[in-house]
Amino acid sequence: MDDTRSRQVVIAGAGVAGLTAAIAFAERGYCVQVFEQAQRLEAVGAGLQLSPNATRILRQLGVLDRLLPAAVQPEAVVLKDARTLRELARVPLGQAGETRWGAPYLVAHRADLQSALMARVAEMPDIRLTLGGRVEKIATGSHGVTATVEIGGKTAEEQGSLLVGADGVWSLVRALVDSNRMASPRSRFSGELAWRATVAADSGAGQAFAAIGAVDCVTTFLHPGFHMVAYPVSKGDAFNVVAFTKGERVAEGWSGRADPSILAAAMRGTASSLAKLVERAGPWLTWPLHTVEQKQPWTTPAGIALIGDAAHAMTPFAAQGAAMAIEDAATLANVIADFPGCPVESLRMWENLRRPRVARVARRGAINRLAWHAAGPIAMARNLILATRPGERLAADLDWLYGWEEREVVRR
Repeated sequence: MDDTRSRQVVIAGAGVAGLTAAIAFAERGYCVQVFEQAQRLEAVGAGLQLSPNATRILRQLGVLDRLLPAAVQPEAVVLKDARTLRELARVPLGQAGETRWGAPYLVAHRADLQSALMARVAEMPDIRLTLGGRVEKIATGSHGVTATVEIGGKTAEEQGSLLVGADGVWSLVRALVDSNRMASPRSRFSGELAWRATVAADSGAGQAFAAIGAVDCVTTFLHPGFHMVAYPVSKGDAFNVVAFTKGERVAEGWSGRADPSILAAAMRGTASSLAKLVERAGPWLTWPLHTVEQKQPWTTPAGIALIGDAAHAMTPFAAQGAAMAIEDAATLANVIADFPGCPVESLRMWENLRRPRVARVARRGAINRLAWHAAGPIAMARNLILATRPGERLAADLDWLYGWEEREVVRR
């Protein structure tokens, strides 16, 4: 493989994972070709939470300063009982969290993060982004990796030392690779639906939320049949509201529709003011929560790596989907750059480093889901435990997650 090709990376997908990876590789001296199958970049998924483990990396990559003007730094995460609206627990964030974990905890609209990433990409001449480019075929060999890409009805080939599949839960790259060597081509429906809405702060729905939630916090309402998370985005001009219920599978995508009676039924017995918020926030967009089997490999010796949801999509109950994608992207670039002469070992090393952390985050999300949907005596025990744990102790429980920093890799 010639030197030019050995310093080139091909990335499929221009979402959070793909754009972060492009910036991280370009920072380490690689030429990066990014192909996004969509004709234009759209802000799917509404709001997202960016904990300090993610914003620390965004700061290192020169993205954070571009995001801060549009983001909100919430003062706390607040847990409330959906029936009584009683506050059950409060985890301090804001300046206290930034001091504790060394980087801010932010909430933002996905469009604002994407814009910040794109602004940084535009400053980097070694990154080329092609929209409307769909990876149709992958070939590997002594030449490295060759991606055959369909663009506007024509095909082109792009070669590099590494192909990064950053194309999300419905990954084409994952489906194109031999299923005996990589993850199963298909994702799995989790049985959960996410209902989302973005409401203006001065709208009826925004005022309804302000009456029952802390407008400068991330507020989570707990109930056996559902849970709901709401927080400010877009400099506080709007609120992102998302509810999670059991449900039947709907069309794959980010902006589907489902029978609103599913959400209404799940909310039986909740406070009337919370029901008013749900009524005023509609119509709701619905998307099915899909996961990807994490036991299958994320890399191949031939030079292919899956990152973010393409590798390990999980339910969002730890609010770490974007953060894990950002961590994946930055650590992959660093490991590949630090060990350029041994790509097979570098990919193996990176995967071995990432798997325990991603698995722990997934377990935390599963525990959160059980706790938030608890009923009867279990819910009473949960409330008693939370009542005995001050905010400082709750924050300390998250040090392993929010205080994470990449450590130097030593080859053995």
